[in-house]
Amino acid sequence: MATIQAFIKRRPVLSYFALVFAISGGGVLIILGPGGLPITAETFESIPLFALMAYLAGPAVAGILLTVLVSGRAGLREFLARLLRWRVGVRWYAVALLTAPLLATAAPLALSLFSREFLPAIFTTDDLAAPLLSGIAAGLMVGLFEELGWTGFAIPRMRQRYGVVTTGLVVGILWGAWHFPMFWEADSFSGVLPFAILLVRLFSWLPAYRVLMVWVYDHTESVFVAVLMHVSLTASLIITAPLTLTGVTLLASILVGAAVWWIVVAAVAVANGEITWRQPLRRRMA
Repeated sequence: MATIQAFIKRRPVLSYFALVFAISGGGVLIILGPGGLPITAETFESIPLFALMAYLAGPAVAGILLTVLVSGRAGLREFLARLLRWRVGVRWYAVALLTAPLLATAAPLALSLFSREFLPAIFTTDDLAAPLLSGIAAGLMVGLFEELGWTGFAIPRMRQRYGVVTTGLVVGILWGAWHFPMFWEADSFSGVLPFAILLVRLFSWLPAYRVLMVWVYDHTESVFVAVLMHVSLTASLIITAPLTLTGVTLLASILVGAAVWWIVVAAVAVANGEITWRQPLRRRMA
């Protein structure tokens, strides 16, 4: 036990990522059984809520547990202080809440000039309340559980050694990989295009958004604001996603959307000093 704890203290971020995947993947396999993956459209609707909660528990449980193991009570108090820190500039709330809906809507609207099938769902549905409520509810649950770990534990420690871009890219890629079981469908490997869509969906733009989240956290030191930024993303994807896209059109929509995200990241980096985005943040963790 002492050897394990010593390793965790030497490699806290590596230990965190390993524990996240172990808790999330193990929890789902235990609940659904070995045949529970890949998830089909039919089984997704019948998955019990506690199975999804077990999966979401990975980042949160790993973040809180390792905070205690690595930093003790002082670290837990500091963790709680960052979670409850809400007094930040109004502009950071604007960035956290408006970035995702604006960018998630921009690409589909631009593509809709060529075909109406790209129109965001909010412009084509007669029941706007349902996607709004489901998007906000899912966003609140997902945002809180995930950011207790990604932003609560991993990102501040990585920023002590790496710049904004490197931290965002590493966490963003692992973030995408963590989502893989939830997007892995039975026919994902039946042809080149379905698998390409799966990979592009997870890895083309999630790292870009995570870079922006790291940048916002740098200026706020608030896990609360990070949760709101995650809530905004999840809700926006549910509310604005075109409903009928498949195959090549879906791939085109994802790629164009990813290009928009990366253009914004580049613009923010240039505006805020590209050099500083490569520098680690020398801030001591409790």
